[in-house]
Amino acid sequence: MAPYESDDAVGAGHQDAARDGAARSRPRKAARYAVPVAVVGVAAATIGLVPALADSGDPDLPKITAQQLIEKMARSDVQQLSGTVKISTDLGLPDLGGLEDGLLSGAGQGGSGKGDGSSADPRSRLTELVSGTHTLRVAADGPDRQKVSLLERGAEYSLIHDGKDVWGYDSKSNEVYHSTAADSGKERRDGPPATPGDFADEALKAVDDTTSVTVDGTAQVAGRDAYKLLIRPRQSGTTVGAISIAVDAKTWLPLKFTLTPRSGGAAVVDAGFTQVSFGRPAAATFDFVPPKGAKVTEEKDTATGRPAPKHGDDLAGGLRGGELDVLGEGWTSVATADTGVKGGLPSGSGEGDLGGFLGSLGDPVSGKFGKGTVFSTRLVNALITDDGKVYAGLVTKETLVKAADAGK
Repeated sequence: MAPYESDDAVGAGHQDAARDGAARSRPRKAARYAVPVAVVGVAAATIGLVPALADSGDPDLPKITAQQLIEKMARSDVQQLSGTVKISTDLGLPDLGGLEDGLLSGAGQGGSGKGDGSSADPRSRLTELVSGTHTLRVAADGPDRQKVSLLERGAEYSLIHDGKDVWGYDSKSNEVYHSTAADSGKERRDGPPATPGDFADEALKAVDDTTSVTVDGTAQVAGRDAYKLLIRPRQSGTTVGAISIAVDAKTWLPLKFTLTPRSGGAAVVDAGFTQVSFGRPAAATFDFVPPKGAKVTEEKDTATGRPAPKHGDDLAGGLRGGELDVLGEGWTSVATADTGVKGGLPSGSGEGDLGGFLGSLGDPVSGKFGKGTVFSTRLVNALITDDGKVYAGLVTKETLVKAADAGK
């Protein structure tokens, strides 16, 4: 297990265990990028947000160490819950006038995202969570029944998992997207994280001996007493300042997740329950029958949950289909992949110049790796080289270029 700091002294035996844990964690380093690289691969950007919840009160709870708290989180077995989650995102990107919708959805990829022709495709709809402020209703009844509803003005999008069936429904367009889970009971995610627990799972995968983990007092979230777990990178060169996870003091379920950048300012990621109940949701919550007249689209690849990308189709498809390698260690590690797209940014055809437009959003750089363009956000930076490689990480622009040089 990685070293967890607390008010207690850390003995030599604990340090040895920490080193063993760090060694065991090394083959999983790429898990750090499960969330951000998925976004970078589609949009060369990442997640950011304004605070969604205000903590109220500091409950008096028994003292607990960070290691004990994480162990309790690991043993938490909440099977039933329902509630409301508020999540806001702010990428710190310029207004693209709607272009980002196509980039995030994977439009034009010959069967991926909105290219499937269904507004109910979860891969296109749930990517909306990477920008703006959203309210979600969530419900779960064991591993085979979950529901997430994205509430919009006068409309609702729902993603329902009931046994082997996975349904996406867009009430605004009256469109339905249906797929069959290859393994009922196996975790399936067709979009980015939607609850504090989803975010917390990814953050804890990043904990190793380059990380400081402490208990940072208590809070109240959604009317429940919680401990605050604070995760801080020890390394310079990363864009991550701190991650705070509010953990329910009875069920040990994460209730709120906040990520702040090292540059300061508003939180980059902040998602939390505004209301939560741990009773069993009504069985009808997970029932779904396509409404009369609805357009139903069946998923083409039920085994993997997404059509196989064609090598070299475009930047996003290439990164998703490529092999991810990891350069460096800890929070300054960088994920890299070869897209197969040569010549740098794509050139426009007909009216306009897509490459020129995208290039105006980034900074040209050069080094031992050659030439390329760096796209910077408040959290993830991505370098696209002229020979078709992508480097991305929770690192500064300077750290990213150094990694590309070392990787060359």
